[in-house]
Amino acid sequence: MKLIIKLLLNAVAVFVISYLLRNNGVELDNYLTAIIVAVVLSVLNLFVKPILVILTLPITIVTLGLFLLIINAIIILLADKLIDGFSVSSIWIAVLFSILLSVLQSILHSLLKEDKK
Repeated sequence: MKLIIKLLLNAVAVFVISYLLRNNGVELDNYLTAIIVAVVLSVLNLFVKPILVILTLPITIVTLGLFLLIINAIIILLADKLIDGFSVSSIWIAVLFSILLSVLQSILHSLLKEDKK
């Protein structure tokens, strides 16, 4: 149940960010596409991102971890290629999208945390 709520919160985050960046090169058709984008991003982050991180470990160490932003942008561009109703115009917009998505996901997921007392 918690997984479904997190996916729906991710879909809300994707929809809000695509609305904010719609004039800068991010296009999203509808709510259903946002849910599909959230699922595809989750799957890509689960399977593809660890491989990319391992392959680019030397450059990630040299850049003190900043190259992970580029890896996140590549994941978003892969989702762009896999989903018809989702479009990101450039890698820099994808970097901005990934930063905003991380911040918004942190805020939304912090609302789900239960107090441990």
